[in-house]
Amino acid sequence: MPIDQHLLALFTVTAIIAMIAPGPDMLFVLGCGMRGGPRAGLLATAGVATSEAIHIAVAAAGLAALFAAVPFAFTVLRIAGAAYLIYLGIQMIRHRKGVQAEVTVGGGGMSGRRAYLNGLLTNLLNPKMVTFTIAFLPQFINPQLGQVWVQFAILGAILIALEFLVDGTVGVLAGRIGGWLRRRHTARRRIDVATGGVFIGLGVRLAVEH
Repeated sequence: MPIDQHLLALFTVTAIIAMIAPGPDMLFVLGCGMRGGPRAGLLATAGVATSEAIHIAVAAAGLAALFAAVPFAFTVLRIAGAAYLIYLGIQMIRHRKGVQAEVTVGGGGMSGRRAYLNGLLTNLLNPKMVTFTIAFLPQFINPQLGQVWVQFAILGAILIALEFLVDGTVGVLAGRIGGWLRRRHTARRRIDVATGGVFIGLGVRLAVEH
C-alpha cells in the first residue's frame, strides 16, 4: 500500500476524534433528521459526504501537480496547514456556542431529496471546508512514497466512511441525540476543548517535524 502506515494510523485516530465533536456538519445532519426523520438524516449525511469527495478530488489533483513541480511547496503547505490546525484548535477552545442556537426544530417535515441537496450545497459552498481539506489531508501524505493521488484517495475514503459512520448514526437517531445535546451543554463544551487540544497538539507536532 503506497501510504505511510504510521501516518495512516495517526490520521484515522485524529479523524475519529474530530468527527465525534458536534460540529457544523453534525448539527446540520441532526437538524435534518429531526425535521424529516432517519431517512432525511442519512441522506443529509450523503450530501455532506459527496461534497467532501469533491473537495478531496480537487485538492488532490491540484496539490499532486504542485508537489511534482515544486517539491518545496509541500513543506510550505505543511507549515501553513499546521498553523491553521493550531488556529482551529484555539478557536474551538475559546468559543462557546449553544447547541440550541444552532439546531432549530421545524414544524414541517423535510424530504430526502431536499436533505441531500442541502447537505451537498451547504458543505460544497463553505470555503472553510475547502481550506480545512487542503490543510488537513496533506499532513498525512508522504510524497517520498510517490502516488500522491492514491494516498489522497485512501485518506479521503477513510474520511468519508467515518462521516457516514458518525454523522449518519446521528441522523438516524436524530430525535434521541438531539434531546441529549440540548440538555448536556457541559458535555458538549468538554468535547470541544478536548478536540481543540488534539488539533493544537497535532499542529505543533507537524510544524516541528522534518
